[in-house]
Amino acid sequence: MDVTVQWIRTSWTKQSRGGEAAARRNAAPVGFALPHGTGPDAHTVRMHERDGFTPYDGRVEARHVDVQLRERDGRLRVLPRVEPLFGLPPRPRRPPAVRLVPGQWVRWQLNYRFSSMAGMQDWSYWLDTFNIGYGPVAADVFLGDPTFHVDEQGPLR
Repeated sequence: MDVTVQWIRTSWTKQSRGGEAAARRNAAPVGFALPHGTGPDAHTVRMHERDGFTPYDGRVEARHVDVQLRERDGRLRVLPRVEPLFGLPPRPRRPPAVRLVPGQWVRWQLNYRFSSMAGMQDWSYWLDTFNIGYGPVAADVFLGDPTFHVDEQGPLR
């Protein structure tokens, strides 16, 4: 299976919900150039408010990315996994999986809000962006417009 996975996680607290900090967060990229030799690993990028949303590159085995990837009949079925108790907003009805043919790619975005177990800390927030290409791709593929864009972001209050 010739699949390229890029997983971007942006995380913040209520301190970045408004004003200049929110403007910096909202200006964070949703796609990055792929590093040389990514191979079967997923390219990860992490950005956090404590670092001014500076991107940090990494790699992880693609099987550790919470996305279902199934190849069948010349198509790649893509569907990010969401645990039922894994933060808010609730997602009672999810969009259907995307089916890619070689040369296509999808950008799928999901957001979350978390509170501490005891409710002693402020809420924290995540935005996960999954850029997934099927077939050979150029290093700058995720800098352009996707074939499919699924925005599964809900209200976080």
